[in-house]
Amino acid sequence: MPIREGLLVVISGPAGSGKSTIVDRLIDQNPASARRAVTATTRKPRPGEAHEKDYYFLDRDEFTRMADNGDFLEYTRFNNNLYGTPRFSLDREIAKGGVILLVIEVAGAEAVKRLFPDATSVFIIPPTPVSLRRRLEKRGTESREEIESRLGIAKTEMQRIGEYDFLIVNDDIETATRDLAAIIRVVERSLICGGELERWEQGHFADWHTVCIF
Repeated sequence: MPIREGLLVVISGPAGSGKSTIVDRLIDQNPASARRAVTATTRKPRPGEAHEKDYYFLDRDEFTRMADNGDFLEYTRFNNNLYGTPRFSLDREIAKGGVILLVIEVAGAEAVKRLFPDATSVFIIPPTPVSLRRRLEKRGTESREEIESRLGIAKTEMQRIGEYDFLIVNDDIETATRDLAAIIRVVERSLICGGELERWEQGHFADWHTVCIF
């Protein structure tokens, strides 16, 4: 099989859509082949979140210094916090190969897709506006004003669903995780990376899973 860099999957969705939970479950189920690209933020960690695992949690001065130095592929302001994709983090993960899952806001995803046009993009939504509100309220991490702000942002984000390759409706977390895994399998099986005729003649496609990430 020809050596190639990793498959980048860009994942967006409104706060409360469950995108991070889905990604974490997929990685837990495929620890040898799937990894999360860690992004940076100035927001405070939520309970259970860890520095360099969930995010690079930075103060505003450090974030601004990195932005001024060109250390981010992209960065944006979202709900009074700053979010960015460090160059070193994404470049390092792609070079390792496998599936790299980048959970990112819509504005940031647009910039990343310009730099990595071959990336696969997935948008995740809850089934109804009511369910989104309930999920945000259940988290207990935002004030009522912050929840209303996030719901307003969600409406704006969802107007851009058509810019993504795939849509997942997260009504059930296990089903949504399987949907994401299925998308990755389809994309990986469809990639043309060279040498297909030779591999076909050698019988590699008779044991198809040996040339796929999943």
